[in-house]
Amino acid sequence: MKTFYIIANADKDVNLRLSYEIADYLTARGKRCVVRRQEKEDPALHSRLSTDEIEGILVLGGDGTLLRAARELAERRIPFLGINMGHLGYLAEIEEQNVEAALERLIADDYTIEERMMLSGSVYVNGKMAEQDVALNDIVLNRSGNLRVVDYEVCVNGQYLNSFTADGIIVSTPTGSTGYSLSAGGPIISPTATMLMLTPICPHTLNSRSIVFSGNDRIRIRIGEGRRGGRDEACVTFDGDTCVQMKTGDYVEIRKSEEVTRIMKINQVSFLEVLRNKLSRS
Repeated sequence: MKTFYIIANADKDVNLRLSYEIADYLTARGKRCVVRRQEKEDPALHSRLSTDEIEGILVLGGDGTLLRAARELAERRIPFLGINMGHLGYLAEIEEQNVEAALERLIADDYTIEERMMLSGSVYVNGKMAEQDVALNDIVLNRSGNLRVVDYEVCVNGQYLNSFTADGIIVSTPTGSTGYSLSAGGPIISPTATMLMLTPICPHTLNSRSIVFSGNDRIRIRIGEGRRGGRDEACVTFDGDTCVQMKTGDYVEIRKSEEVTRIMKINQVSFLEVLRNKLSRS
C-alpha cells in the first residue's frame, strides 16, 4: 500500500498524537497520508478522495469510530484497519503498542481482506420514504416519547410473522451479533456469515427468542397502534447514529445491502480466539 486515509476519534487520540505519529512513520517510508478528525466531518474531503488514490483506511478509536467510517465510505469499497484505543474492540484488531509492526505488514502488502455484510434500511413515514441508510452492526427500533412498550408488527418476505410488544427490536448482521444484540440476549455468529438476526428488546412475554433469517430475506417492521387505539412513537437508528422518528403506521424495510465493509486482517487470529480474549476482558 502506498496511500492511506487516517480517520481518528479525537476524544481517544488526544490532539491526534498517534495519528500524526503514524502519518510521519508512513511518510518517512515514501507513503502518502491524509489525516481527518472524525467529529469534524468534511464531505468535500470525501469527494476529493478517489478509489484510485486511497488504498487503505486506518481508523483510530474503537468499534464505534470504525462503524461510522464504514457507513460514511461504504460505496468506496476501500479496506479498513481498526486501531483500538477504546476499551473493547471486536472490529479494531490492532492495539496501540502493535501499530508499527502492523504498518510494516501493510507496506509489504502482507495482509488479507475479510468482507462483512451490511444492512440497508428504508424508513417510511406517512407512506413516503423518509430515510435510507446502511449499517454494519445493526438497525434498531426503540420506543420514543412515553416510557411504555410498543407493538412492533414484523413481516418477512411479505408474510406476517408476529407482533412483538417490547421496548424495541434489533436487526443485526453477524458482525453486530457481538454488540447490542448480544446484550439483549441474541446469539453470537461468525462475522463472515451472511444472515440477519432479529432480537426483541425487553419483550413483554416469557418465551420470546432471537430469530435468525437468511441473508436473502427482507424484514419489514411496522409500528402498531398504541393503547386504546392511540398513537405510539418510536425511533429507528443505524449503528446507533442516524435517528429517524416514527409513529403508528410507519415502518422500516430491512435487507442485506449491496455494499460490504472490507476489513484488513493483519494477524492470523481466528474469530474464536478474538472472542475468547474479548469475553475474558469484559
